[in-house]
Amino acid sequence: MRIITGDDIRRVCSWPFAVEALRAGHRLPPADLRDSLIERDGRKMLVRTAWIKGLASGVKAVTIYPDNPAADPPRASVQGQVLLFDEARGHVTAVLEGVDLTAWKTAGDSALGADCLARRDITTMLMVGAGAMAAPLIAAHRAVRPSIERVLIWNRNTARAEALAASLQGGAFMVDVATDLDAALGEADLISSATMSTEPLIRGEALKKGTHVDLVGAYTPTMREADDATLTRGHLFVDSFATTVDHIGELMIPMAAGTITRADIHGDLHDLVQGREGRRSDDEVTVFKNGGGAHLDVMMAQAVAGAVG
Repeated sequence: MRIITGDDIRRVCSWPFAVEALRAGHRLPPADLRDSLIERDGRKMLVRTAWIKGLASGVKAVTIYPDNPAADPPRASVQGQVLLFDEARGHVTAVLEGVDLTAWKTAGDSALGADCLARRDITTMLMVGAGAMAAPLIAAHRAVRPSIERVLIWNRNTARAEALAASLQGGAFMVDVATDLDAALGEADLISSATMSTEPLIRGEALKKGTHVDLVGAYTPTMREADDATLTRGHLFVDSFATTVDHIGELMIPMAAGTITRADIHGDLHDLVQGREGRRSDDEVTVFKNGGGAHLDVMMAQAVAGAVG
């Protein structure tokens, strides 16, 4: 059994590496998935398991303590590990730092969705939210769409958007802070949203034709980032039916209201990677819900373990 640290993960990972690891995993049969969530006093412990036939099985266990960053000294709000098992014999092959692996997995998931759905000629990206996942999502999307030459950043707290923009200056693309969200939505060819919002921020009426919308932030039954018009106007996809439809408010709330049905979700990453579904025209709005899942962690963990050697 190997211990694979965050430094090991950063040494072997790149965004093309992450996207291709996830693409290869989605050429295999869909995973068997199980999740367990325990909550107490606003804190959570999440255990996610997956078994992918022909690849490996694994468990990711993390704690989510929202009060940690405000502690003195500050501590990480999310902490955990990924346990990777050999599929043929059942032994543990590696234990990997969970937080570092999750960042590559999450942004790589969205980038793979964009590579399957976003137009090839896009030039402007809007990042909604300026938290920990914002910079990885920008980098991952630019890896699959290097045509992006301008990135707008919007955040409720403008100072955080300005700080992120300053950290990205001097690169191969322009960075601007957006103060009017609706106006920014109308400019963007690709919108990636990673917030903790429970009220929709992205308005479908503000989107221009041909936009790709990547929804990352919502992960509980009460959270939403896009309004009904975004979902009904867009050609809707998910990374996994098993981790999104019955678990996340982004889809659960409009489905319960009858605004959309399961039939309005046209496919998942297996369908997209294997060419059964995709963008139908340059004018079409596409919407991709990133719900995560331990199967993605297993795909990334197996690729990283193989690269670390």
